[in-house]
Amino acid sequence: MSDTKKIRRGFVDVPHGQMHYRTVGEGTPLLFLHASPGSSKQLEKLISDFADVGQVFAPDTPGNGDSDPLSLETVEITDLAKAMLDFMDAMGIEKADVYGSHTGGTIATELAILAPERVRSLVADGVMVLTPAEFDDLMSTYAFPFPADLEGAYLIKIFQFCRDQYMFFPWYKRTREFRRDNGLGSAEDIKAWVLEVLKANETYHNNYRAAFRWQAFDRFPLVNVPAMVISAENDPLLETSRSSAKALKGGNFVQLPRFDDSTFSTARKTAMTALMNSVETQ
Repeated sequence: MSDTKKIRRGFVDVPHGQMHYRTVGEGTPLLFLHASPGSSKQLEKLISDFADVGQVFAPDTPGNGDSDPLSLETVEITDLAKAMLDFMDAMGIEKADVYGSHTGGTIATELAILAPERVRSLVADGVMVLTPAEFDDLMSTYAFPFPADLEGAYLIKIFQFCRDQYMFFPWYKRTREFRRDNGLGSAEDIKAWVLEVLKANETYHNNYRAAFRWQAFDRFPLVNVPAMVISAENDPLLETSRSSAKALKGGNFVQLPRFDDSTFSTARKTAMTALMNSVETQ
């Protein structure tokens, strides 16, 4: 692998502490924000795919992976967007094409609202819209800290939490009705995910819960940069992604193949680069 296509890692000082990031490539800055839980580790395939497009910066969002958490009792998506702006300042990124997956997509959207002059284009991959009943259910059950214990029970709980997200949505409703049309990830993929959640076992949930409170239909109309929503065919957020995209100016939505389809990565890159290239011609 050429030196410019090798993913490198680093830390940078920001007002709330330090943020860990992955980077590859050179040229036009691209800012990629990962889903909850986990870290930029889970975006390595996407990061590599764009090594020939520009310089990718993929931070672990505050309180996830190796990034310090925000020192707030309650974290909101707007707080995380401000932290992303701080990251851009610290890294000397004047303007970037921004992509975010699930929770990362909400942060990316708020970044575009907060500082539109710093965002060339926005891609939100998978957008959650909750009914009041769904919101109450998720807030009461979905994401809580996994404090360490002397029996090691927290280790198996984190493993089951990550594993079951492949098979059910929500992960704790392990019945046929809530079964995902999805295969179980490889042992290595699950291990990598578990390790990232372990690093943030008592803080990862803050970003999740902020994302549950976020309101796509209220926030998308405030986006004034070229934007689109994308979603894989077997993403549990497919239909809410499709419906919420209508709230964006232009209502740009692209459905991608299944995650396990051999054409998925190519289709995702094609959709994203088409938006980026359209900005260059405007």
